[in-house]
Amino acid sequence: MSTLKGLVSLLLLVINTLIWSIPLLTLILLKVVTPGRPLRRQILKVLNAIAQQWIGFNLWWMRHWLKPDLHIDTPEGLSPNRWWLVVANHQSWTDIFMLQMALHRRIPIPRFFIKHQLIWIPIIGLAWWALEFPFMRRYSREAMEKNPKLARRDREATKQMCERAQDMPTAIYNFVEGTRFTPAKRAAQQSPYRHLLRPKAGGTAQVVGLLGHRLSGILDATIVYARPQPTFWRFLCGREGTIRVSVKRLDVPAWMPGGDYHQDPDYKERFQTWINELWQDKDRILDASA
Repeated sequence: MSTLKGLVSLLLLVINTLIWSIPLLTLILLKVVTPGRPLRRQILKVLNAIAQQWIGFNLWWMRHWLKPDLHIDTPEGLSPNRWWLVVANHQSWTDIFMLQMALHRRIPIPRFFIKHQLIWIPIIGLAWWALEFPFMRRYSREAMEKNPKLARRDREATKQMCERAQDMPTAIYNFVEGTRFTPAKRAAQQSPYRHLLRPKAGGTAQVVGLLGHRLSGILDATIVYARPQPTFWRFLCGREGTIRVSVKRLDVPAWMPGGDYHQDPDYKERFQTWINELWQDKDRILDASA
């Protein structure tokens, strides 16, 4: 029975995507041929509205069909007309929808750091590109040591996103670990945390350095699953169990905006200390819920 439920859930997700793909693809083509950033910005606003509807319908059928045992704790004072940075732990594709359950229409449409390979996902990859998500290549340390220019590609993508984010209120989401948590990855990294991988501070530091003066706050989201090693398929089957999403609002420290993580060693050390302390607190929350 749960497999049938999962297949129906997958069908609902595909149908919703196909329905909205018609106006989406039309606007993407229009955006490609439209000259000038001001006109493209107007098209982007309509694309944002379509994305909001796509997200909204997905959340609606998930709530009514899957009826997840979801517990959400969010702060007061959120607004879709301000700029936000969301940092979160990452265990499953389900995380994306859980964050939206907590924050949809309370802050602007999300822009995630996306692995470059995901641009090839039919329709969705093209939508992420048109919505100006930053695509990250995540080169290995060895590759970057051989060719230092590779490291600058991800930084340029982040910089471009932050420059465009000046145009309209934006919520930038960052799964700071860079990949989904598994015990095997934790062991390979020799992570000092029980339930988390080591945080990758560079992208978050660059966003705060470039956009910090506009941010109304940093939203620290912790996603907790009662069942270990969650999967998106198990969620679609309605078998994921209790899920908790706790969001804390943090002020942007005065020393962060304008800093250069990649050129200033003191700033880099200070930022790494800050994010490691954040991860220690998050690990304690996850440990208490285990």
